Amino acid sequence: MPPAIPAQQGTARHLGAPSGASGTSGLSGLARFNAAPASVAQHLLLDCCGSRRWAERVAAHRPYPTLDALLAAADEAGYDLSGADLAEALSRETAALPHPDAPPAARTALRAALAAYESGFGHAFVISLDGVPAGERLDRVLAGIRSRLGNEREEERVIAAEELRRLARTRLTRSIAAW
Repeated sequence: MPPAIPAQQGTARHLGAPSGASGTSGLSGLARFNAAPASVAQHLLLDCCGSRRWAERVAAHRPYPTLDALLAAADEAGYDLSGADLAEALSRETAALPHPDAPPAARTALRAALAAYESGFGHAFVISLDGVPAGERLDRVLAGIRSRLGNEREEERVIAAEELRRLARTRLTRSIAAW
């Protein structure tokens, strides 16, 4: 399944680009996550949500009996993010690039919309595209930006926080499966 956008800093992701990698050990990804040193678990978690407090909290409550329990803990920690924690997490987000095969006009439209959003809200546009077919992602992102550009700052922070929680769940599920 293609990754949701936006990507974490330092990771080039494209709308519609496939992701992969799977664990090869006999232990499940969740068992390896539970057994990993705290610093290793926190590093994996920071790749899912850029708040250090969130990562520390989720790592501190290991072991998790199931992936669902881990995801529930991640959600709970996400709902408890302070304004500073949310700002930290959003500052680590970067908007995904359009797929290289996207038409030039679509790439230009996306870049302009992302720039307008970042200028207005001071952080990257975040949206979970989990379950959205690859061919519809660019349109969904553009429509999402257009609909959210008119929001008040506080209203948009609430929406961005929810999208960030959804992204963290998707990223965490994929990371555990690939570990």
